[in-house]
Amino acid sequence: MSLSDRLNHPEANRANSFPHLPSLTNEFESEFSATDYSSIKEDVHKQLINVLGQQLYEGELDTRTLEKYVFESISRVIVASDHPLTAIDRANLMQEIVDEILGLGPLQPLLRDGDVSEIMVNSFDRIYIEKNGKITKTNYVFGSEEHLRRTIDRIVARIGRRIDESSPLVDARLADGSRVHAVIPPIALDGSSLTIRKFASDPFTVKDMVATGTFSTAAMEFMAGCVEGKCNILISGGTGSGKTTTLNVLSSFIPPNERIITIEDAAELQLKQPHVVRLESRPSNVEGKGMVSIRELVRNTLRMRPDRIIVGEVRDAAALDMLQAMNTGHDGSITTVHANSPQEALLRIETLVLMAGIELPTAVIREQMSQALDLIIQQSRLRDGSRQITSISEVTGIVGGEVQTNEIFKFIYMDVPNSRALGKLLPTGNVPNFLLKLAQRGIQIRETLFQP
Repeated sequence: MSLSDRLNHPEANRANSFPHLPSLTNEFESEFSATDYSSIKEDVHKQLINVLGQQLYEGELDTRTLEKYVFESISRVIVASDHPLTAIDRANLMQEIVDEILGLGPLQPLLRDGDVSEIMVNSFDRIYIEKNGKITKTNYVFGSEEHLRRTIDRIVARIGRRIDESSPLVDARLADGSRVHAVIPPIALDGSSLTIRKFASDPFTVKDMVATGTFSTAAMEFMAGCVEGKCNILISGGTGSGKTTTLNVLSSFIPPNERIITIEDAAELQLKQPHVVRLESRPSNVEGKGMVSIRELVRNTLRMRPDRIIVGEVRDAAALDMLQAMNTGHDGSITTVHANSPQEALLRIETLVLMAGIELPTAVIREQMSQALDLIIQQSRLRDGSRQITSISEVTGIVGGEVQTNEIFKFIYMDVPNSRALGKLLPTGNVPNFLLKLAQRGIQIRETLFQP
């Protein structure tokens, strides 16, 4: 019998028990003092550690087995306690302990909230969230710095990574793909810090992007043809602008018969095609060995017969290998980069290529970029918190030693009737030069899409 079955009690059901009990915390605390509550939780933890040891936090036990131990430990502690618990009290206590052991403690209710897009733990007693584009402070707290550290250790241990004084920061992910970044002392001066970029349980689709105004219908039709026609695409944007979401949506246009290889720091992409190989970089171990970088993975991918290469983000010398892959027959590749405009994106790629340590002349790097890249999609986060495609530009070549772009769609600020949107993504009137190349590949794109 599962834990949720054991809680199948009329009173507990009326209280909307497991797994949605956070709203009952105040009622629970009114019947139970904070000292009694903490004491029972501590006793349950001690019993579980005595029985399970390190297995408790390393994710090695299956959920049903762990539920069984949790239930038995709580029952023993409650029997020995001087404070009898009602069904509602027991359900609340059970929920919090299960959240702490099977989940992420006080963060679990926030992870269950579909409107929360980001969770920011500044310290054990200061937790902020981003909800509907706005940042607010929550009333949730960890019990102590040690409680927060245990939670961080549990997250990173489950994907084979580590965080300690010698390696005080880490990029990781949750089981659902949510992106996690953690920093601990000595480099975090006010205590451990944890940031979680939530992964949508129901990822954005093409229809969602159009419905929210992120893409216009014409721009999305154009991008569908570009992806299917194997254009090389660079998605540029600032932190939190939605680059990965756009990458995920655009990848849905890749035909299902093509072999796709994805490369990421922390696996987030959710491709629906059947022929997908997912690769994830790896940091060095305790001895400083075993690191596998994005650059190594990109080079290795070329030996794996890819039809498409998708790199979650280029942020180092892997940019050189990505450009070379695009220039050596791996058309249709897509990647992202941090930059605030298409021109800055090109400059950033140029800078990253120079990090490879190969003394290439600037003219050669720019020539490679102009030949490799077909499109730059610029994504921004607007003042109202919305994420918007602000520009779609074609890379046209080199003029006067500079890489030239031709803007096809541009976001125009305006009042949109019956909408809270700040503007629209509209065609500029410029027609892409590569339409003939797409036509030769069997992809016909209507020129009426580009009429302003």
